[in-house]
Amino acid sequence: ALDMQSIRRWIDGRVLMVSGSAGSIGSEICRQLLQFSPERLVLVDRSENGQFFLERELRKLGKRVAIDVCIADILDQPRMRDILQEYRPNVIFHAAAFKHVPLMEAHPGEAVKNIIVATRQLADLAAECDTESFVMISTDKAVNPTSVMGACKRVAEMYVQSRTSS
Repeated sequence: ALDMQSIRRWIDGRVLMVSGSAGSIGSEICRQLLQFSPERLVLVDRSENGQFFLERELRKLGKRVAIDVCIADILDQPRMRDILQEYRPNVIFHAAAFKHVPLMEAHPGEAVKNIIVATRQLADLAAECDTESFVMISTDKAVNPTSVMGACKRVAEMYVQSRTSS
């Protein structure tokens, strides 16, 4: 059972950012967050088409919530710094990542770049901008990983955990 009262205290009246917002997981996170009362929801994704349709859908669901759409690649550090400095999110839900295991096996360098490097950069920027909470969305494939994607997610998890313990 979820402690909805604690979640509400954590979310309501806050500025929330979702990276990978146009993806299947990121968009569902956005829908779920609108069940609460955040002050602002900042959507970050490089998919113009995905962001366009998501914004239209969310505006119908969250009429009381300010929704800002940012087209950005999370690997573009100057762009992400600008977004974090402009919106000052209290909480970042980091859902941006590749999700198809066979493609990542075929392109391991892209998996490392888009999962490990991007997560490290975004977590570091979040700390630099005094973001209160950084929630990394991971996968069951990170538990005893047997694939490039699972290993990358596990390394990203370990990095985020190391930042919170320091």
